[in-house]
Amino acid sequence: MPIHVVEIIIENKPAAKDPEGTTIQRDLLNKGGYEQVKSVRTGKYLRVSIEAKDETEALEMTRNFCNDLRIYNPVVHSIDIKIKKD
Repeated sequence: MPIHVVEIIIENKPAAKDPEGTTIQRDLLNKGGYEQVKSVRTGKYLRVSIEAKDETEALEMTRNFCNDLRIYNPVVHSIDIKIKKD
């Protein structure tokens, strides 16, 4: 079976506080002379290689393990899953 590379991006939902993003904006960017940066949101990026018969199966498997294993918290996070294209 072929190997599919799947990208997972986990971000805080817009209403959720993001103290790390606020700190990066305030203490690094703004103090570093980049006052034009008005917002920073942080997140997590995961890239996994999955053996599956096709892209659909790879995406489904990824969604399943993200939910089943609580890779993210659906209350405060949004998740974007996609096949990495070369």
